[in-house]
Amino acid sequence: MLTGILNNINGYLPQTGLTGTQNQALGQIEQNNGLFSGFAPQVQNYTSDLLSGGGALNQAGNVNQNYLNYQKATQPLASNTNYNPYSTPGFSDAINTLTSDITNNVNGSFAAAGRDFSGANLQALGRGITQGLAPTIGSQYNQNIQNQQGAAGNLYNAGNTNAGILSGLQQQSLANQGSGVGSIGTGLDAINSGASSTLAAEAQRLGIPLQNLGLLANIGIPIAGLGSQSSGTGTAQNQMSGAQQFATIASGIGSLLGSSGTGKAFPSILGK
Repeated sequence: MLTGILNNINGYLPQTGLTGTQNQALGQIEQNNGLFSGFAPQVQNYTSDLLSGGGALNQAGNVNQNYLNYQKATQPLASNTNYNPYSTPGFSDAINTLTSDITNNVNGSFAAAGRDFSGANLQALGRGITQGLAPTIGSQYNQNIQNQQGAAGNLYNAGNTNAGILSGLQQQSLANQGSGVGSIGTGLDAINSGASSTLAAEAQRLGIPLQNLGLLANIGIPIAGLGSQSSGTGTAQNQMSGAQQFATIASGIGSLLGSSGTGKAFPSILGK
């Protein structure tokens, strides 16, 4: 049975090499390795771009310019501290028109009554102008304050927003640089992946037959060892028990008695 097993193992020895399918697969792997080299420039460019910040600060100039444009557009309103309503463009014209309307209305009423240019006429005119212009002047004054404070507040908020955006871009640039440092090893692995894959395929070309031979050896060598022979000499000692010694003596006495007769043997044994 063991001989039959060994004969079968011998039949498998020619099959320990690569099969056609295995060899074709390894060849395909080595052929595909050429594709990796085509991506090497992109990997290098990506890593270099990250190390330089990844373009995170490219828009920093535009962001800052937008703030400067907004700041310019809010001047001189944001920094204006002159709240005089008459400094407001067009306010004097509105006041003049309103004064003229009040004057014509009051004087027309007194003229119709035949009391124009009287003291009552002048008093009514003064009161009418005051009552008519005061709300307009006060409203414009408050509006001037509101416009200036609103512009200044918006400018302050715009400055904070601009600083936050620029800070975020800077942090993103630093993060990209950190990613670039981390991608150096990854990039090298990607660039070397073709060569590494080729080495792995060639290792398979060598390893598969050796592995197959090892499997056959693990089966065949122990079986072959069962047929070994050895020769040599040696001595052995046997210590007889009391019963064995008695049986041996008795056997010897029986032999003596059987050869010389019962009556004649005892005198010689007793030493006569």
